[in-house]
Amino acid sequence: MPNHALLLINLGSPKSPAVVDVKAYLKQFLMDPYVIDLPWPIRKLLVAMILIKRPEASAHAYQSIWWKDGSPLIVLSQRLQKTMGLHWQHGPVALAMRYGQPSIESVLLDLRERGVDQVTIAPLYPQFADSTITTALEEVKRVVKASRLEFKFKLLDPFYNEPRYIQALVGSAQEVMKQGFDHLLFSFHGVPERHIHKLVKDKQHNLQAAHSGEINSEYMDVCYRTQCLKTAELFAEQAGLARDKWSVSFQSRLGKTKWIEPYTDVHLTKLAAQGVKRLLVMSPAFVADCLETLEEIGIRGREQFLNEGGTSFELIPCLNDTPSWVVALNQLCQPEQTKPFLID
Repeated sequence: MPNHALLLINLGSPKSPAVVDVKAYLKQFLMDPYVIDLPWPIRKLLVAMILIKRPEASAHAYQSIWWKDGSPLIVLSQRLQKTMGLHWQHGPVALAMRYGQPSIESVLLDLRERGVDQVTIAPLYPQFADSTITTALEEVKRVVKASRLEFKFKLLDPFYNEPRYIQALVGSAQEVMKQGFDHLLFSFHGVPERHIHKLVKDKQHNLQAAHSGEINSEYMDVCYRTQCLKTAELFAEQAGLARDKWSVSFQSRLGKTKWIEPYTDVHLTKLAAQGVKRLLVMSPAFVADCLETLEEIGIRGREQFLNEGGTSFELIPCLNDTPSWVVALNQLCQPEQTKPFLID
């Protein structure tokens, strides 16, 4: 029987919250052309400017959420890997990070040494974006070609609308929701508008419809924003939320370029002004808690909302390694549920 590994891929984290390690991580991340999609000379100059002050501020943010065992993202991803190993019956379960360690290259080389001949790639991103899924798959291709690896690959597609994922998401929030709230905010990670423009244009779609705020199945395969809206809609439908009890926003914008809207920080101010007092927030673009959830939302977002008149702010944890999510992910990754991933 083939030795069929499951490779979980997440974004990554600095080695430590020290400025030097955060700077190294940010340089690798920001120099990725799928993250900052500008010509190399312009990208290099821009990143050099960002790295003058950004590492110190980011290091402070990481220090505020760093765990004794390490980066929350890494620790939680490792827990998921370990628990998935109890469910995945086809071979080993491996974990790699697009940036930082363990790298995709080191993990694939290790799987080869262990005699693995098939690998199911599972990018841990519910919605599709070039800056998450495409860059991870391109790195897999690079490593395979450079090291002449001979794996047969399968791929887990974005699962933003998969019933098993939605059910796990709703289940993870039910206990918190039972405590009562005025409004639930879905805060997704943002992307620059030009990323969506490029993908939609490549598909020869109408740009205006891609940004209309409505869910249109014509754009579902390429439009990150549309996929986020669909995830939120399906969650609300299954949880029985009235339309005026929830909304969607986008966080983590960087620089002066235009990102998809509404922005989370602006939307928090709007909700407080509308009289929302008890707010729940969840971030369904992430399956593991990280800097963007624990610090950006859990610390800064909470402080902002309470300072502007809110009385209660509750961050719903990501799926992490909850049992229902482990079962759902295992089912989604089964050979009959995934598609071949070919490397030319």
